Amino acid sequence: MFCDVSLPVPLDQAFTYALPASLQQRVKAGARVVVAFGTRKLTGVVLAVHTQAPRVRARPVEKLIDDEPIFDAALLRLANWVASYYCAPLGEVLRSMAPTSAETSRSKVYALTDLGRDMVRQSLFGAEDSSPQSRLLRMLEARPLSAGYLKTKLDDAARLLKALEQKGFVGAEEDISAKDPMRAPAEQLRVRFARRGDGLKLPKVERELLAYLELHPGEHGVAELEAAVKDASRGARALARRGLAALRVAPLAMAASGRPPHALNTWQQEAFDKIRGQLDSGKFGAFLLQGVTGSGKTEVYLNAIDHTLRSGRAALLLVPEIALTPAMAGQFLHRFGDRVAILHSAFSDNERAEQWRRIRNGEAGVVVGTRSGVFAPIQKLGLIIVDEEHDQSYKQQEAPRYNGRDVAVVRARELGACVVVGSATPALETRYNVERGKYTLLELPERVQGRPMPAVELVDMREEFLQTRQMGTFSRRLLEALDERMEAGEQTMLLLNRRGFSSFVSCRACGERVQCPNCAVTLTYHRRDKRLLCHYCNYAERVPERCKKCESEYLHFVGTGAEKVEDELHKALPRARVARMDRDTVTTKRHFETILHGFREGNFDILVGTQMIAKGHDIPNVTLVGIVSADIGLGMPDFRAAERTFQLLTQASGRAGRGTIPGRVILQTSNPEHYAVRLASQQDYAQFYEKEIVFRRSMRYPPFSALANILVRDEVQEEALRKSTELERMLRPEPKEMRVMGPAPAPVPRLKNEFRYQLLLKSSDRKKLNESLHSVRRFAAERKWGATSLVIDVDPVSLL
Repeated sequence: MFCDVSLPVPLDQAFTYALPASLQQRVKAGARVVVAFGTRKLTGVVLAVHTQAPRVRARPVEKLIDDEPIFDAALLRLANWVASYYCAPLGEVLRSMAPTSAETSRSKVYALTDLGRDMVRQSLFGAEDSSPQSRLLRMLEARPLSAGYLKTKLDDAARLLKALEQKGFVGAEEDISAKDPMRAPAEQLRVRFARRGDGLKLPKVERELLAYLELHPGEHGVAELEAAVKDASRGARALARRGLAALRVAPLAMAASGRPPHALNTWQQEAFDKIRGQLDSGKFGAFLLQGVTGSGKTEVYLNAIDHTLRSGRAALLLVPEIALTPAMAGQFLHRFGDRVAILHSAFSDNERAEQWRRIRNGEAGVVVGTRSGVFAPIQKLGLIIVDEEHDQSYKQQEAPRYNGRDVAVVRARELGACVVVGSATPALETRYNVERGKYTLLELPERVQGRPMPAVELVDMREEFLQTRQMGTFSRRLLEALDERMEAGEQTMLLLNRRGFSSFVSCRACGERVQCPNCAVTLTYHRRDKRLLCHYCNYAERVPERCKKCESEYLHFVGTGAEKVEDELHKALPRARVARMDRDTVTTKRHFETILHGFREGNFDILVGTQMIAKGHDIPNVTLVGIVSADIGLGMPDFRAAERTFQLLTQASGRAGRGTIPGRVILQTSNPEHYAVRLASQQDYAQFYEKEIVFRRSMRYPPFSALANILVRDEVQEEALRKSTELERMLRPEPKEMRVMGPAPAPVPRLKNEFRYQLLLKSSDRKKLNESLHSVRRFAAERKWGATSLVIDVDPVSLL
């Protein structure tokens, strides 16, 4: 018997392996196996089991990881759709779908080579030789052993193994196996009594622990038991292996927070009734829940999920960024308790594995996660909700470059489930789908409990300069409003969507800017770290004392970032308690919640941040939002620049006035006439949509065409240009329904030491576009281009 295995390699094919007799009845489609691929061992997914022998000798499957498949037939079909639609190898798609790192472990296993075995047999390392090297060889003579085990027996095992491997006495092989949850740290384990050990002669620690568990029913934290029973951690694992105790990995503690269910208002009830009707029909249906910020979309989600659970089905909620997951998950834990599973990067590998196990076994009826959660192995899925569906975070930026929102719609359609996408500022493509009849529009035009929308004031920074003759970061009006809020005990959010202290360093004498040596971008000054940093490749260097070109000592720090805003706030308002939240301050998995929790608790008066602070946060005491510069992003070479600016400004403004006190927004701009800025200040999505859709229609941009970006990369500029030119010639003559633009240097022409050229394909026929893109991949494969030379991005959200 044989099986076809999809491997995580950039090749569009499956590989056939022979099944040993011991695995022939156990291996099923959708299970993971370990196979040899060249000199490596890889984890792949079985696509089919059959008896058709390949034309060449098949290598055997080495190990089965999953006794039960992790992918059912529906998920395998979804993987094939993603691979075809986004022009990605199936193996890479399956790797991104599987929790591989969470459920498998890799280790090195050492064994004697023939030469090493001969040495031992010839007594070159005799029994009287007690050296560490001799002991290690005698241990390996009995059986192969893992590096981890040997390190526990010999202090210098790593050095000895390396020396013996160089001499050819031992050989190393990578071992891939399913993780044993019992190896998780004691802090992550919970144990409970299972049965008595009658007739078993147990060691003292196991007897004492078993007696304690029997006398104290229920689950106990293993680490906490150490106070009652010495060596409880070792005893719990031993009892679990004997079947006398039940041991499991507990998910990371996450506080349940939220309000008790409240009565829906008229708009919410109408939206929920339509969703409920679709759920009861048992058929596929897609809804756009468009509600102004603070209109209570989450309460509609909670009611829809509750109805789904009552009907015996499960629900999936996707949020755009991991930062939103704890806040959203807290509300769901409050409402649904232990029926909630959370897919969160703050979890350890063992914790994530436990969450996936609960989902796969049907123990969790509600799943909350980010983009990759769309692939969770949920049983009887009846409802998928995509919150803040417009957010760019749903688009993966490495292969496979899928959009989580679109995959969610396809999965719901495949399963006959209901899908709800929600936003205050829907993507134009989503809103246009309403006009085409693909989605049903549900509107929430008012904030809950009759709360007013925040009053927005535009401050023209050109006029501010003429009146003050100063290029300040803050207008006089914004500083006054900040002071007023502090006096009233209220809080403020300040948005500037740019990291660092200054945008770049320039020489006043010759105009030279300090550039990244790896990328065609300037380095950003970060004052706290006293360094210049590239935000693309993370290259860093010290701030120069002189210009590298002309040796002038007159260097000028140009531009303003969030770090500079924080610094100037301390100078302007010395009494203010200021916190900053961006990628520079949120460096670990817990920092985000620590800062946000402190702000919720009133420990800070002002929160400064990038777009991280603009979405999803509901803090009642925030009554003022200041937009330091509304123009950032408008000048980007991207047809979505105006849409992104409108969305960011509208979402940020919506953080104000979500409690009982009315909110206010001060929006600083040097371009108040621009329709994106003007309409965002009016919170007028309908007018923005009407204006932007005219531009998209006239230029034949999405949603009026399908778009794909082809990027060619090479460390040698001439090679990148040659390859991109060959592609352009291959695509000519272009089909009637398609237009090929380029090749041209990418907006960032050099990144991470690679030169980049791009071609943009627009087509009114998505099928023709897909065929052309697959022909591009075949063209590159036939010419044996490197695996990273070609990037195909279908439905790109950014052309940078």
